[in-house]
Amino acid sequence: MSGKSEMKFNQKLADSLGADERGMRSYMLIILKTGPQDALITDKKQREELFKGHFSNMNEMEKAGQLKLAGPFATKNNLGYRGIFLLDVKTEAEARDLLQNDPTVKTGIFNVEILPWYGSAAIPMHLQYHKKIAKDTP
Repeated sequence: MSGKSEMKFNQKLADSLGADERGMRSYMLIILKTGPQDALITDKKQREELFKGHFSNMNEMEKAGQLKLAGPFATKNNLGYRGIFLLDVKTEAEARDLLQNDPTVKTGIFNVEILPWYGSAAIPMHLQYHKKIAKDTP
């Protein structure tokens, strides 16, 4: 036995996911960082509304097929990193345009770093399973 998985290569699936010969593809990795207005916007209702818009924008990007992965960091860190998005867009400009629809980015609660990232083309497949295991989502 070769030690390799018994799963067979599936060209149709690879093509549908935009995979290259390694099963990989390019995305834009967004790092959400604490922005300059985060400490200044202290009104609880205002913050609730801004974060409601943040989650709404995430839902819209997912519905449009642009958001493939998202989540906050599990602990505070000294880099000010708060969360990530993995976007299925070709350019940094496209990513910036999408992020301008997020009120937490627009108001400066978050700053963003945008980096081209090369990862598994199968990453988007997790979304169908996540919906089946999450009882409550924002």
